[in-house]
Amino acid sequence: MMTPTIETIAGQRLMVGFDGTGFNDDLQFLIETLKVGGLILFSRNLETPTQIAQLCRDCQAAAARRGLPPLFIGIDQEGGLVARLKAPHFTVFPGNPSMRHVDDAAAFARVTADELHSIGVNMDMAPVLDVAPKEIDSVMVRRAFGSDPAWVARLGRTVIEGLQQRGIMAVGKHFPGIGRTVLDSHLALPDLDIDEKTLAAFDLVPFKAAMAADVAAMMLSHIRFTAIDPLWPASLSPAVVGDLLRRQLGFQGVVMTDDLDMGAIKPAFEIATAIDQILLAEVDIALICHKGPDIQAARERLCQRLTDDARLREMGRRSLDRILALKQTYLHAGSPPCEGHGPTGPPV
Repeated sequence: MMTPTIETIAGQRLMVGFDGTGFNDDLQFLIETLKVGGLILFSRNLETPTQIAQLCRDCQAAAARRGLPPLFIGIDQEGGLVARLKAPHFTVFPGNPSMRHVDDAAAFARVTADELHSIGVNMDMAPVLDVAPKEIDSVMVRRAFGSDPAWVARLGRTVIEGLQQRGIMAVGKHFPGIGRTVLDSHLALPDLDIDEKTLAAFDLVPFKAAMAADVAAMMLSHIRFTAIDPLWPASLSPAVVGDLLRRQLGFQGVVMTDDLDMGAIKPAFEIATAIDQILLAEVDIALICHKGPDIQAARERLCQRLTDDARLREMGRRSLDRILALKQTYLHAGSPPCEGHGPTGPPV
């Protein structure tokens, strides 16, 4: 590969949402001009399996025409409360809290992977690895596997392995765990006064299991862990990402933020500030889920900071290396993996 340009590095570090159900001028601009590395699909983009598959093909073709790496195309398909793909076209699962056996998790992963593969989606923003303690009214109680870290770890790992063996990248979320929170970070920024020792004994157990399963990526929470970093939420924190996740736990895979449009981030942190922190924290991908000026502003800020700061530029190249390595493992130059041909299977 030729030495990547600043513009390519910046674009590949963005995963974005868009409006519409077909390839349009906005998508052309995002892919061909901004060179974004990934797209995330929501209900507003989804009609039928045929329509979704055509949309994904058209987007991948646009990236290929510009000689860009294939796109991450992700979706939130946890089952239960958070499932963008719905009946009658897709299988409806009752959700993580309803799982009573490892076989339930394996069945969810198998069916979901096959359905995502069939429409050209290559990344599932799942599983939820948060542990919801029984003694609090956890914001995650309707989405978590349960209150026992070992059980959450076991089912989470089963989902990761089931998805990835079928060529669908799994994204463990929301590091380092939001099960203890009662305030929804979609609305505001929650604070948690939990030290690393307490986290390690409870909240981090499923994330360590995910790392052992070679999870494709980790999604960060918009929670401020005040004992670790009193200023920045985990998604923007060098202490949480660079120190705890990367150096202490040893995770060298792709790390992404949760949606930067959420109330925990906006309006408290401007997009330029968020991007600066993402660069410093060794976060690879900024997730911006809604159409708007923040996407282009983020790309421009990334270009500016990577141009002006040699240290950030070198860190940016390492992020690009992680992103491209993951794409090479799963996307095989843009072709979706065939069933059974995951990262350990033969190339398609």
